[in-house]
Amino acid sequence: MSQFDVTVIGSGPGGYVAAIRAAQLGFKTAIIEKYPTLGGTCLNVGCIPSKALLDSSEHFENAKHNFAGHGIIINEPQADIARMVERKNEVVDQTTKGINFLMDKNKITVFEGVGSFESATQIKVTKKDGSSETIESKYTIIATGSKPSSLPFITLDKERVITSTEALNLKEIPKHLVVIGGGVIGLELGSVYLRLGAQVTVVEFMDKIIPGMDGALSKELTKVLKKQGMKFMLSTAVSAVERKGDSVKVTAKDKKGEEVVVEGDYCLVSVGRKPYTDGLGLEKAGVELDERGRVKTNDHLQTNVANIYAIGDVIKGAMLAHKAEEEGVLVAEQLAGQKPHINYNLIPGVVYTWPEVAGVGKTEEQLKEEGVTYKVGSFPMRALGRSRASGDVDGLVKIIADEKTDEVLGMHIIGARAADLIAEGVIAMEFRASAEDIARSSHAHPTYAEAIKEAALDATGKRSIHM
Repeated sequence: MSQFDVTVIGSGPGGYVAAIRAAQLGFKTAIIEKYPTLGGTCLNVGCIPSKALLDSSEHFENAKHNFAGHGIIINEPQADIARMVERKNEVVDQTTKGINFLMDKNKITVFEGVGSFESATQIKVTKKDGSSETIESKYTIIATGSKPSSLPFITLDKERVITSTEALNLKEIPKHLVVIGGGVIGLELGSVYLRLGAQVTVVEFMDKIIPGMDGALSKELTKVLKKQGMKFMLSTAVSAVERKGDSVKVTAKDKKGEEVVVEGDYCLVSVGRKPYTDGLGLEKAGVELDERGRVKTNDHLQTNVANIYAIGDVIKGAMLAHKAEEEGVLVAEQLAGQKPHINYNLIPGVVYTWPEVAGVGKTEEQLKEEGVTYKVGSFPMRALGRSRASGDVDGLVKIIADEKTDEVLGMHIIGARAADLIAEGVIAMEFRASAEDIARSSHAHPTYAEAIKEAALDATGKRSIHM
């Protein structure tokens, strides 16, 4: 029986990062993955492929609508969805091969098959051909991630009524894509097909999209996406989804309680994700789940079984790849006797629409609920020279600071490259910077980041320079 110090079940961003860090710290490490390629949901059917399609569709959108304004005259562009999907697959292939390289570089043993506990220290790996082998591990890290959720009355045929996985591999551009759920996944994939010419209608149960983010971002993104042509049915509860041939009918009730019907040729169900623990054999190891089917952990990400840990989407908290990565590093370093930490308040959230949306720290709604006194500074992207030069004038930066101490409590951005800009907020808040600290830091001109400096000036009570 092969023996390891650390075994990781699942090779997504949390799992493979945990394995690499453990190996770097001197542990004999193994990783178990049931699929032929490493990388989990994120690299294979999530973050990476969706960004590849978002970039391709953004190029098409610019060619169709924005090139002429830059003096670039071309014939009417055509969207080749087959080539876009092919390119997406090439990006995924390159990325997953990169993970294979990292496993070899760090001398991590990779097992392909389903990992399931035989006991707290023994794990059986069942291969695709039905054969199996059992390994022994001093410590195990569960990193099996999540899978798309649905609603009880919806039948996912994965042809016309689809999840995000199938939406990444469509062979045609929908005529009318109905998206159930106004969260990150629905809006990103909805944006892809909107740009390529589809009519897109988003049906959302809540009274706003991206409900977990700051209200100012939700309001601004709604306005921008409506301008792009996306339609919204908010405060609307779906009650039935029926497919007839190539048509899908979605029945719902609006906020007045009246029945509404929307029909399309595809329906994307994007109502969140749920932890994936199927086949793990947790009961044999004695590992407990909570009421939502998540693996229960303490503040050290340790389960109720002392030598078994869990990270990422399979435990409580935001289902974000970078959150899982931080947790993977934390567990590995703890096992090595170090004392790492994660500030979950400073895990940024991002929506990769265009403009991008990003936030970190407290939202204004959260601070109101907590009774914290605060002040707000904001600055519109359209007031920046860099934004006007590129034509990306939609959006704003919003900074929330403590009323008394001026410490930055939250940063929220919608605009070009918001996904990259939000790192400034993370670093500032990690070191407990004040709004004045940011306002007095030199920002290169002309850049999108200048909007952060201007919003910080506004938050301090001083007037923004360019407004």
